[in-house]
Amino acid sequence: MPGSAAVGDLAPSRHVLDTQLRSILCDVLGLDADEVETFANDTGLFGHLPELDSMAVAGLLTEMEDRMNIIIEDDDVDGEMLETYGGLLAFAEAKAIEN
Repeated sequence: MPGSAAVGDLAPSRHVLDTQLRSILCDVLGLDADEVETFANDTGLFGHLPELDSMAVAGLLTEMEDRMNIIIEDDDVDGEMLETYGGLLAFAEAKAIEN
């Protein structure tokens, strides 16, 4: 069917991205996996987690690109996408679909 993606071209599911993102947060920020497992969509990140400072953001985004196979342009990065866990997950999901 024209315009439809092949099965191999489908973006990862939200569950897969969620699992990857939680793993990245643990690895990059040194957070406890049990703590990260409790993160809800409204859990604050930047400005709420001392581990996620401006220096850690670059490492976080680089790991997201590498592990999630996405491309993050400088123009994509803003405070809103880093404000909450749900915002970061939604950003990753949009990037996975875009790429």
